[in-house]
Amino acid sequence: MISRLHCTFKQREDGQWTVTDKKTPNGVWVNGKRISAEEPHHLRIGDSIQLGVPITGTFVEFDYILVQRRLKDIKHYLTKRRKDGKKSKRKLTVEEVEPSTSKPKLYRCSSGDKSFVKPCSLSPVKWQQRLSPSQLEDTGPNLQMYSQNILILREQVDDTQRQVASFGGKPQQADPLREEPVRELQGQLETLRAKMHGMETLEKSLGETKRKLEEEKTQQQEELLKKQLDEALQEQKKVIDELALSREGFEEILLAKNKELEVSKEEKEQARAQKEEVVTQVTEVLENELQCIICSELFIEAVILNCAHSFCSHCIKQWRKKKDECPICRRAIQSQTRCLALDNCIDSMVENLSLDMKSRRQTLITERKAAHSGAQVMVIHDDDSSRSSDSSMVSIGSSLSSVVSVDTYSSVHLDSSTPSSDSDESLDVFGD
Repeated sequence: MISRLHCTFKQREDGQWTVTDKKTPNGVWVNGKRISAEEPHHLRIGDSIQLGVPITGTFVEFDYILVQRRLKDIKHYLTKRRKDGKKSKRKLTVEEVEPSTSKPKLYRCSSGDKSFVKPCSLSPVKWQQRLSPSQLEDTGPNLQMYSQNILILREQVDDTQRQVASFGGKPQQADPLREEPVRELQGQLETLRAKMHGMETLEKSLGETKRKLEEEKTQQQEELLKKQLDEALQEQKKVIDELALSREGFEEILLAKNKELEVSKEEKEQARAQKEEVVTQVTEVLENELQCIICSELFIEAVILNCAHSFCSHCIKQWRKKKDECPICRRAIQSQTRCLALDNCIDSMVENLSLDMKSRRQTLITERKAAHSGAQVMVIHDDDSSRSSDSSMVSIGSSLSSVVSVDTYSSVHLDSSTPSSDSDESLDVFGD
């Protein structure tokens, strides 16, 4: 069993359906659970709605399932709406039964003279106040219709005036039946004049209202355009300010980078100057301390004699062929030892010298290696007594085929201060 008002189904604005129990004894059951009374319960597609409870041994009489269908599929199931054309009948009063030419119908408000009364009409100001803004906007298309109505009223007024003139032009007779139509025509004439005046006033007020509306609309459009222009100018100004700030930031970054470049350039110049200075100092040290006194070049395969003096291996070897004594201190040469540490030191220092000096040293090393690798012929006589004086060494295919012997007094200048270039102590060239 269900009550007269058992529950209500409503659809919200978002399309969600709800069911509300109206405090019924048997209640409303959704998916087998009874819902609370007077509280909307949200429904979903597929929910089971039961109204009331079943009698023992039977099924629920009102059992529904919420589904979703198109409107055209269920349109013929919906209740049709009532037509608004039917109206309730009512009895007419005596005044309403009278013809339309009766005074209550023709004249709505009276003045001092009952025969020449004017119809009540709203003033244009009150009429404009009663119109809504949307109605005021719609008055423009109606002006043409009001103008046509005014023309029709003017024609009616002219016809009425002609009728009145036709009655008035005839001789006056005391005929009450004739005076009555004249009065009616005069009343109708005044009524038509009043209507025409009202229509003209209304047309004028409508035109004025339309003009004001157009002015207001134009003013609103101008204000809107002005506002949009101001917003565009503000936005443009904002963009210009942002660009100016970005430009200042970029300029600061460029200045900082330029300063860094200048500083790095100065540092590079200083480092280059320091390097050149170091190279110059190293060159001076090499020329002063690590130079062979025989060939006036940096030591190549340096050797140390027993007297602690250093010479090139090739130079001291050629020197000992002439004299077996130290070119500097004149002590007898008893031993000579290779000095690898001195060679490594010179090689490390040469890496920092100019390319010309590197190339020159490499050329000297190549020539001396070629001289050592060339064939050597030793000539030995049978006479042992003349072995030391007649023996000689010939180098074949070498650029150093002649041996230059530097005399003690002419090359070293240790024991004599005035060397003689024409004496036997000068340079001797030994050949075949």
